[in-house]
Amino acid sequence: MHLRRLLASLAALALLGSLLVIAPAAVVGAGLISHVAKTGVGGPQAGGAPASGSGDATNAEFPGELDGADAANAPAAYTGIIDRSLSFGQTAKGASVTSAARAKSNPSFKFGFAGLNHYQQRYSNHGNQFSVEPPDQGMCAGNGYVLEAVNDVLNVFNQSDGSSALPDNTATNIVSGHPRDVNHAVDLNTFYGYIPAINRSTGDRGPFVTDPSCLYDAQTNRWFVVVLTLDSTLSGALTEVNHLDIAVSQTGDPTGAFNLYSIDVTNDGTNTGGVNAGPYLGDYPHIGADANGFYVTTNAYPWEHGGFAGAQIYALSKAQLAAGALSINMVHLDTSGMVNAPSDAGSTQPGFTVWPAQSPGTGSFNANNGGTEFFLSSNAADEATHPVAGTGGSYVSNKLVVWTLTNSSSLNSTPALGLRTKLVSVGTYALPPKQQQPGSGSAPGVNAPLGHCLNDTTTELATTFVGCWALLVGASDPTEVVSRPDSNDTRMQQVTYANGKVWGSLDTALSFDSDPTHNRAGIGWYVINPNAGTLLKGGYLGAAGKDFTYPAIGVTGNGRGVMAFTATGDTTYPSAAYAPIDAVSGVGAWNIVPGGAGTAPDDGFTSYKAEVGNPPRTRWGDYGAAAVDGNSVWLASEYIGHACGYTDWGGPSFFGGTGDNLLGTCGGASFGPGVRTALANWQTFISKFTP
Repeated sequence: MHLRRLLASLAALALLGSLLVIAPAAVVGAGLISHVAKTGVGGPQAGGAPASGSGDATNAEFPGELDGADAANAPAAYTGIIDRSLSFGQTAKGASVTSAARAKSNPSFKFGFAGLNHYQQRYSNHGNQFSVEPPDQGMCAGNGYVLEAVNDVLNVFNQSDGSSALPDNTATNIVSGHPRDVNHAVDLNTFYGYIPAINRSTGDRGPFVTDPSCLYDAQTNRWFVVVLTLDSTLSGALTEVNHLDIAVSQTGDPTGAFNLYSIDVTNDGTNTGGVNAGPYLGDYPHIGADANGFYVTTNAYPWEHGGFAGAQIYALSKAQLAAGALSINMVHLDTSGMVNAPSDAGSTQPGFTVWPAQSPGTGSFNANNGGTEFFLSSNAADEATHPVAGTGGSYVSNKLVVWTLTNSSSLNSTPALGLRTKLVSVGTYALPPKQQQPGSGSAPGVNAPLGHCLNDTTTELATTFVGCWALLVGASDPTEVVSRPDSNDTRMQQVTYANGKVWGSLDTALSFDSDPTHNRAGIGWYVINPNAGTLLKGGYLGAAGKDFTYPAIGVTGNGRGVMAFTATGDTTYPSAAYAPIDAVSGVGAWNIVPGGAGTAPDDGFTSYKAEVGNPPRTRWGDYGAAAVDGNSVWLASEYIGHACGYTDWGGPSFFGGTGDNLLGTCGGASFGPGVRTALANWQTFISKFTP
């Protein structure tokens, strides 16, 4: 995401054989020991901000956006503030594979339901929220609940039927004069005890809370929710101070109180001779745990420079967090210089998106060497190969990095950790192209009402204007087209340690036997023996005419799993999809999750020049989620689940139109709940499988 986030096998697969490590292990120091203080108590509760509506002091829709005459001085559309990538705009040649078959049945699917959506993001807390893309998904499951945090909102669902377990806040959630049903969702600023993202009565801005992740830990019966928080002045200017906020439930009930902790990461990064001087942004945080430790990793980017300052690892005592201790033992490790490989930084390279493993249940942890946690990362991106220059790489690799942290039990007393790395050879992976969706490159039809509106110069409005574009932008330029949504870069996605193995996946370019000259977005997947440093099983998942992106793998304790991802393509709207995975057969045939089929194109603000500048960068992802609870795997993926007609989108803003008085919700005369907003139509779908 960026500052203006209105701102963005049964199948025939190419399998990879087992390969040995080709480089010796690198051993690093124990890190910097410190303590993290408890800062307060929070939890999922409805915000107390005033109702928003026609009398608002501000009409700003995006973090960092200014109002009125000051809007000309607003930041550029994509200044790379968060969810940075040095691979933006690059492509690389991918492996050639056989198109994967689509499954004929869904034998392990149990049920699914709609998760959070953009309507709930924008109109929770009385509408004192921003429009944000893409929907970064934190989802976890256990103890009868599913918790989902997406961007700046959170909900807790009952596992039995998918209904919200939080109190109904519709009657008090007043937006533009009417109660707004957001399915009980609450905003994350209130969850963490901050003032609203934006108080629309005064214009005051709160901290920018983003990139949520969550974990249910069965061993401690606790829920962990982590966000990156960027401090802001009341006028909306970012101060460059940023911190990881950790919320830990006081009991096994995620609808109750959470203890809060905060780690200031502003100065955590490697200064390579002043080129990558701080302060730094602790970007893209993700979490994992073993029997003893709770781990958060970030990508450190200099605020004022264009390079990369290394992935950071924060190891905390899980037992102390679960107990609500006032002070928590923590070790901070900077990964720069920990992997033996050439780069323009010298003889070493930093870690990039070093994703910590999560383990199912209570019996899957590795107890060797005083307790061991595993991490996995990739190294095709410039962040790993050219961190100082920030550019110059080939965006192709055939190596993964396994990180092994030992003696985690010492986190509960006097921390004395060890961390070593191994390079593991895998099949070639490469930076993928953007996704295709039906209509990409053509003028948006009425099933993409935002894009259609920006091109529309003839519709008569309820005001004196003619042309729908006047509702949104200051000038007409009817040249918008249906977008190609982002694929991920080659960074590692969710990592699991189960059945003695490390499981991971990433986005990669693929070509197919039927069309070897054209790249599509696909998935590289890996099952690794972390102790021996060998690839046990690996391969690719992709299909001709399709794009598969943002995978997440959940694996049960017996080694059977399911991989979630988004599937889209030439004739397929963005859909929630899945494939089975195990260490013997690999990845099986794929399918779209029942109920998760896309029904319309992605039609968010990051798709269009008039909203974010030229060229636009259609934001998608930036990650999905999988969670294991007993023998079940829960999946969460982004999709476009509801179509919205053009006249319904326009409502009373069009001459003679009726319906919701909020533009673009398709909420009808009952004032919602809507299926989207004027500016975005992303949704998430949550599903349960028993592999």
